Order: sequence, then structure tokens, then C-alpha cells
Amino acid sequence: MATTQTIKTCLWFENNADEAVRHYLSIFKGARILSELRSGDAGPGPKGSLITAELELKGQPFVLLNGAREKFNETISLVVTCETQEEVDELWSKLTADGGAESQCGWLRDKFGVSWQIIPSALIRLLQHPEPAKAGRVMQAMMQMKKIDIARLEEAAR
Repeated sequence: MATTQTIKTCLWFENNADEAVRHYLSIFKGARILSELRSGDAGPGPKGSLITAELELKGQPFVLLNGAREKFNETISLVVTCETQEEVDELWSKLTADGGAESQCGWLRDKFGVSWQIIPSALIRLLQHPEPAKAGRVMQAMMQMKKIDIARLEEAAR
């Protein structure tokens, strides 16, 4: 059975994504916040601070991420949401082939230098777990990964 992949543009801000969200919402008619992920006890950043916000601007989804700016090459990335580990593995393999490079927490660069995030939907579901201790263990496990491993995340949640 074929699954639908969603590709989103991610914009990496230097700790001012909240301001960018308000700005973009004020500019584009019909723009809306689709979801937010905020820090829990395990971080990163102060508890309650914005990690990511997903916006819809003119029908196009964007993810805004708070993070210290290091290099331009990862300040813009394409986010691919995957439903299965097989889909994660296949995309990871194809995008890192021929000179691509792995990074941390589901990030990679393809052979052209384009930054991608290959993120299983299970990661977001587990990070939003209603039990903070479980969500914290998942965050800690994810922070140790390059390619996201759904089974390891689920084990951490248990």
C-alpha cells in the first residue's frame, strides 16, 4: 500500500521563531498555525519555549524552528514525514548516497548540499506524549540518533 509523503520547508531561526510566526501570520491572509512543539523538562531550551511551529501560508506548510544559527547550509531544509521505518530507511539511503552526509536527529545533506529532515510521524506522536517522563526519554533517545529509529524511540517511551 502506497503512503503519502509530505514535504515541508523548514526555516531555522536564531531563537526568534515566535516573532517570525506572528510576523508571517500578520502578512498572509488565511495563514494559520497548524501545530506547535514546545520544550518539556528534557529540553532543548527552557521549559515551554518554542521548538517548532508548523504554519500554513498560502496553502504551503512551513516549519519554523528555534535553534542557534551555525551554518547557512542547514538554515533551510526540506522535511519529509514518514509513516514507517522502511520509508525512513529508503529515503535516508537514497538521499545520503553519492556524497551525501548524515547529521543528527534525523537531519542529512544530499549530494547537492540540500538539507533534509527525515522524520517518522511516530517521533512527533511520542514527543507529544501526555506523560512528560515518557516524552523526555524519547527526546533524550532522539538526541543520540542520526537516522531516527522508531523501535528505539518506542523502547525509550516504555
